[in-house]
Amino acid sequence: MPTDTAQQGALTDHDVYLFREGTHARLHERLGCQADRAGAGAHFAVWAPNAIRVSVVGDWNGWSADADPMSPRPDGSGIWEARAAGARTGHAYKYRIVAADGSTVPDKADPFAFRSEEPPRTASVVHAFDFEWSDAEWMATRAARNGLDAPVSIYEVHLGSWRRDADGRFLGYREIAHALADYVKDAGFTHVELLPVTEHPFYGSWGYQTTGYFAPTARYGSPEDLMYLVDHLHRHGIGVLLDWVPSHFPTDGHGLAVFDGTHLYEHADPRQGFHPEWSSSIFNYGRHEVAAFLLSSAMFWLDRYHVDGLRVDAVASMLYLDYARQPGEWVPNRHGGHENLEAVAFLRLLNTLVYREHPDVMTIAEESTAWPMVSRPVHLGGLGFGLKWNMGWMHDSLAYMREDPVFRRYHHGRLTFSLWYAFNENFLLPLSHDEVVHGKGSLLGKMSGDAWRRLANLRALYGYMWAHPGKKLLFMGGEFGQRSEWAHEAELEWGLLDDPGHAGLRRWVADLNRVYREEPALHQVDFDPAGFEWVDCADADASVIAFLRKPADARAPWVLAVCNFTPVPRTDYRLGLPHGGRWEEILNSDAPVYGGSGWGNFGGVDALREPSHGRPWSARLTLPPLSVLWLRGRR
Repeated sequence: MPTDTAQQGALTDHDVYLFREGTHARLHERLGCQADRAGAGAHFAVWAPNAIRVSVVGDWNGWSADADPMSPRPDGSGIWEARAAGARTGHAYKYRIVAADGSTVPDKADPFAFRSEEPPRTASVVHAFDFEWSDAEWMATRAARNGLDAPVSIYEVHLGSWRRDADGRFLGYREIAHALADYVKDAGFTHVELLPVTEHPFYGSWGYQTTGYFAPTARYGSPEDLMYLVDHLHRHGIGVLLDWVPSHFPTDGHGLAVFDGTHLYEHADPRQGFHPEWSSSIFNYGRHEVAAFLLSSAMFWLDRYHVDGLRVDAVASMLYLDYARQPGEWVPNRHGGHENLEAVAFLRLLNTLVYREHPDVMTIAEESTAWPMVSRPVHLGGLGFGLKWNMGWMHDSLAYMREDPVFRRYHHGRLTFSLWYAFNENFLLPLSHDEVVHGKGSLLGKMSGDAWRRLANLRALYGYMWAHPGKKLLFMGGEFGQRSEWAHEAELEWGLLDDPGHAGLRRWVADLNRVYREEPALHQVDFDPAGFEWVDCADADASVIAFLRKPADARAPWVLAVCNFTPVPRTDYRLGLPHGGRWEEILNSDAPVYGGSGWGNFGGVDALREPSHGRPWSARLTLPPLSVLWLRGRR
């Protein structure tokens, strides 16, 4: 891995070969602006193969196209180069490009810029990294923290609306670092996932319309400020994941679209190159130079910013040529199918290179279809991701929780269906930002009943989710029951924590995270049927399910999860168990400390040799209303 302070070398013939082959994964060390630390200027290199003239214009040369003209390399790569002696760190700059037809395209930001001006300004900024990392302990141990057998509980955060200052302004990366680390650690989450912090012109896109694939948004500070945030979270034992968007990019004039007067990064045919849902451009994954650009972006954040993984956005839109299109609006692949073969090859190469260079990180696919083997190794025919979002579980669970408990018996299959396919992929269970925007309301608002029942339902949903096989993700505000739909222009409703019910929900999530980390049964065997057993999945009339989670070590305790999704307390409820002895009640969502009504089992139950549910042992439990119980049994 290159050091953060190393001077990057000049572009070589071998770099050009790998670039044109589509396998160069560190172009950021060669292209773009490589500033001289001694203050003697900077070297610029940009890919514009169809241009007839390119200049770098900026603060140091009065934005004159004649001052620092660039020369095309003689190797036919389409790369233009120049050395600008007057360029200094902090100077703004762009590329002025004359297209093949003689027209001048809008001045372009540097695709490989390490820093950008703060929006609404759009220029790139000359930058040389200068940061001393202090997260060596984290980096040495993160392989175990990111493993498939590790507890992974992710807090999804949008930095611009998590907290703001008293005047409603953004907190900077450094300002938010301490408050976020303290809060996340207290809430027990193992990782933070940041909605895209790559530079983006429109704040309302939440970062999903990216223009700066190598530059953190300047809204919250400098590149070193973001490094400080990552470093600080690491020093507090918290992993950092970034949302990364290789699926599409905006058509803003200063960005990648029609970069040299031609469709360079995107397909020219709008049936392939324009996204009808997001009014944005789609990358041409079959063009080797574009693949190398995206590979380098992914590797850059892992190399330079020490991030622990990438959540790849909108993978389904990459995989299908007919995504969001009607018949006649898309171009079939060479076999006549709707699979985007070039995107498949790119994703496989991406995951192969990432895990080869950084085997201790994770890649996560937001993939909403039944595409097979998303999280299976490339050499077995998979896409190679470490984890895949379980969108089916999310949709079914929320649809079930919307139902009045009177009618839940008729929808019982929504609770149990996910276990039919739970081990087909390495699933992550998401309750993400997508579920609390665009008129969908808050998670709390999706729950049925009055105020008390809504909080009880949400506690029950989380208890079921944290016990269910798969890693966990919760969007900010969900941990204390935000009442309003998420609004990116304001901070979360922190005042709700003054209400005992909301404070109790926040404590419930913290305790779920704590026990989830402490109990190997709840996280060690997430992706194999050996870690799960139903006790009873068929009691639809009572809207009760019960299942066991099992650890890798047979000598370690098992955990029994019992969910009662009606407001009716159930006493003397009998469940079969795998062994006798004491089953300790380690969590009860109806405990008064969480805002519950106080029903429970006085700390546990004893399993007696009375057969039930096909097992030789059983216990009689009290199931509180709208609740989840976790019980630990030692052999």
